[in-house]
Amino acid sequence: MQKTFLLTLTVLILASTAGWSCTNFLVSKGASADGSTMITYAADSHVLYGELYHWPAAKWPAGTMLDVHEWDTGKYLGKIPQISKTYSVVGNMNEHQLAIGETTYGGRSELRNPDGIIDYGSLIYITLQRAKTAREAITTMVDLCEKYGYYSSGESFSISDPDEVWIMEIIGKGPGVKGILWVARRVPDGYISAHANQARITTFPQDDKENCLFGDDLISFAKDQGWYDGEDKNFSFRDTYAPLAFGGLRYCEARVWAFFNKVSNKMKKHLDYAMGIDASNPMPLFIKPDRKLTAQDLMEFMGDHYEGTPMDMTTDLGAGPFQIPYRWRPLTWEANGTTYCNERAIATQQTGFSFVAQSRSWLPNPIGGIIWFGMDDAATTVYVPMYCGILDVPDSFREGNGDLLVYSDDAAFWAFNRVANMCYLRYNYMVEDVKKVQGEMTEKYATNTPAIDKAAQVLYSQDPQLAREFLTGYCQQIADAITDQWKDLSNYLLVKYMDGNIKKEKDGKFLDNGTGVAVSPDQPGYSKAWKEAVARDAGKKLKVVETKK
Repeated sequence: MQKTFLLTLTVLILASTAGWSCTNFLVSKGASADGSTMITYAADSHVLYGELYHWPAAKWPAGTMLDVHEWDTGKYLGKIPQISKTYSVVGNMNEHQLAIGETTYGGRSELRNPDGIIDYGSLIYITLQRAKTAREAITTMVDLCEKYGYYSSGESFSISDPDEVWIMEIIGKGPGVKGILWVARRVPDGYISAHANQARITTFPQDDKENCLFGDDLISFAKDQGWYDGEDKNFSFRDTYAPLAFGGLRYCEARVWAFFNKVSNKMKKHLDYAMGIDASNPMPLFIKPDRKLTAQDLMEFMGDHYEGTPMDMTTDLGAGPFQIPYRWRPLTWEANGTTYCNERAIATQQTGFSFVAQSRSWLPNPIGGIIWFGMDDAATTVYVPMYCGILDVPDSFREGNGDLLVYSDDAAFWAFNRVANMCYLRYNYMVEDVKKVQGEMTEKYATNTPAIDKAAQVLYSQDPQLAREFLTGYCQQIADAITDQWKDLSNYLLVKYMDGNIKKEKDGKFLDNGTGVAVSPDQPGYSKAWKEAVARDAGKKLKVVETKK
């Protein structure tokens, strides 16, 4: 049986609720419309600046040391030996179409190793520079943690290459102890998976090395600690190292449910599980979708706020008069002695960047891998195709072009933030204008991609370097163009919605009276439900009465 302790569980809950960030979808070749593999990632943090990272391929002299800094904080953790040759990395995908994403689940706090050198972020980006395939990545990640110690708390990883998609979950072994407790499962062909800040691997096949890998001491360690005393075949990683509680369900598993619910008609039975009401009917780790998915489907799903479900964030009083699907922090709050929660949807205001990584086995690696990259809130971003073979990243996406304390007029992060934050003021009206342009650009990129692929293939057959230079120029052009377009969009929204009015339009132009003066704008005011709520709250104070004379 699984054994947990109240103190440990309490610490786990408190540690996890500090973040509840990041969402990953995983799609196998057989579940995608074109035979590609795909993973998604939303880097959700209130202190993360959105930028596209880049490490060029390099050769290193013997004896070179690599400084390791914690990705979240920049804290220096130590040095490790550099290998002789590293691969080019664009964002979270390398030149071999290997991609890695993550979500933090926390887990047992006593397993954190403050003496470790490798944090979860460094683990991703060092591995991307050293591994070619998903299986190599798993081996590399385990090796790095065993040699240098794992610094972070419990983590789930999405790992994909052109042929396979894996979910891997790890946690440390405690202060001063190197290595990790880990298990990895391959997503079966034709199936999808997801994780969102809650460990999801429970029991697993222990005699199927083709589809499941795990540490030799994963189960014995738990037994030595007194956390598990059952048969090995019944051992559950999640229930031992990151047991479920209300927060892990409502804030985390609910996001997985929302994704599954979009593509399967079998998820209604798991609604109470997702809402934290009943944990006895958990969702499977993998499901077979009712239809095959495209990269554009995943982009749409990344912008979800539980619309059309009992957790829809636009339908209660918290949405305000303009149906905003966001709630500012904290996630839990109290009123009249009762604790309540805000929903934590897939799309959230604090996203630094997100992506859909697509690996296509039928194309040469520099052309086959695309990281569809979006800045800021996934609901109002545009996912721009960045080929994994590019030699440099666009100026508007470049690391160091502004930061959270320094505004940069030519940084995509600030352009997308400006539009998103404008929408938060009058969401149900303004977001429709944004989604119109968002949809047009998403369709344009999808339509143009086959032609760009073909042109790059022709060049690649002549000289691979020419193909990479061509793709670099293309990505630079479209990234800078979308940045300028979003700056123009923010200007348009300001003009149209200034002072609570909505200017009238026809054929894409604001109407005037023929002499350059704006036609009287619309003033839609508030919804009936909102006015009734204000009336109940304000009582007699706002009531129009007959004046005494």
